[in-house]
Amino acid sequence: MHPAAEPSFRQSVDLMFDRAVAVMDLPPGLVQKIKVCNSTYTVRFGVRLRGKIETFTGYRSVHSEHMEPVKGGIRYAMAVDQDEVEALAALMTYKCALVEAPFGGSKGGLCIDPRAWETHELEQITRRFAYELIKRNLISPAQNVPAPDMGTGEREMAWIVDQYSRMHTTDINARACVTGKPLNSGGIQGRVEATGRGVQYALREFFRHPEDVARAGLAGGLEGKRVVVQGLGNVGSHAARFLAEEDGAKIVGIVERDGALWHDGGLDVAFVQDWVRRTGGVKDCPLGRYEAEGVRMLEADCDILIPAALEGVIHQGNAGRIRAPLIIEAANGPLTAGADAILREKGTIIIPDLYANAGGVTVSYFEWVKNLSHIRFGRMQRRAEEARNRLLVDELERLSADRGLGWTLSPDFKDRFLRGSDELELVRSGLDDTMRTAYQSMRETWLGRPDVPDLRMAAYIVAIDRVAKSYQSKGL
Repeated sequence: MHPAAEPSFRQSVDLMFDRAVAVMDLPPGLVQKIKVCNSTYTVRFGVRLRGKIETFTGYRSVHSEHMEPVKGGIRYAMAVDQDEVEALAALMTYKCALVEAPFGGSKGGLCIDPRAWETHELEQITRRFAYELIKRNLISPAQNVPAPDMGTGEREMAWIVDQYSRMHTTDINARACVTGKPLNSGGIQGRVEATGRGVQYALREFFRHPEDVARAGLAGGLEGKRVVVQGLGNVGSHAARFLAEEDGAKIVGIVERDGALWHDGGLDVAFVQDWVRRTGGVKDCPLGRYEAEGVRMLEADCDILIPAALEGVIHQGNAGRIRAPLIIEAANGPLTAGADAILREKGTIIIPDLYANAGGVTVSYFEWVKNLSHIRFGRMQRRAEEARNRLLVDELERLSADRGLGWTLSPDFKDRFLRGSDELELVRSGLDDTMRTAYQSMRETWLGRPDVPDLRMAAYIVAIDRVAKSYQSKGL
């Protein structure tokens, strides 16, 4: 349990905001304008299910309209309330500003346990919720663009875009009203794994800077680093698999709702993920050592801790026992403001949520652009790239033959060099560039200012400064 004095999620976001603006030279009125949530719409609607009317409560919060449309996911969970949605909307504002996605911040939620309903019932509920938001322009390609979040995915986004299309039959940009859609409904390659991929790219960029790695008491690259992941949902599972399969990290611990698994030599993430999908948890999994009190695994001796589930899992009650020298926040708000202060005092390096999990909104931005341009990425230039590369390869081989050099290009190199970039490769390239650039902007502030002791404060300063400049350009 959290201590009584623990700040709430929304209070934590506000405290972190206040800490950043304290060292910025901004007018107090502008600071207040950036900080406050512009509006929150609460809807209570009924759906006839199983022979009776069930009433549901949903929210859509708009934190900042310094840029439009505003952007933010819709989550389905029983814990959804107005404070949580407003805190998440604020994080979206700062996140979009940090990675230079041209959106304001928004968030939505429906107080529901999606596992309690059949698929056709969830569709009815989702369509009615979408109807209530759409008719108030709280879902719109030009004003408010949702995406998946906890408890939702491609399926729910497909239902929402279809509902929008039914209500706006002449809107040529209807598919841009939400992102995170299936490919056959206007989605984009790489969106499902985008947040987990972004976590991987964030860690790669961190480990490109030996000075930063040394600050965490680590050395070298990602290969061989011992990683504990909390939550094998969409974000945690993809991040863990990419780090293990592509970067050589060892996933030594996996924490789930019913306990945790540990193996010094590294766990097979795909196997554990499949086990969780089939059984609902990690208990009785034949891999690793099972620990019933999974939350204690957050305190295990490891190199990198990745909290990738709910907010507030690291708090004043357990922060002092966290041993990982590097934490990357794959979830939104997994550390409370109190825990953040304790860990900073210990010297723990924290890669903050508004940067670490920005892969989702970044690729959502690419999807939105794709929907508005009505053409998939790579369609115009892919074969032109191949033809240009073919000219170069043919000329090199001709010169070798004419001059009797006797060398040839390896088939593997030729195949890779000649292949033009498809949509997935372009999406990954854009995401990688975004994560590198955003980290460098944080790092410049972190290392360049003695009054900025950590990456979170640096991230907030960069983001708030960009939002402030946008408002000032509007005349505020």
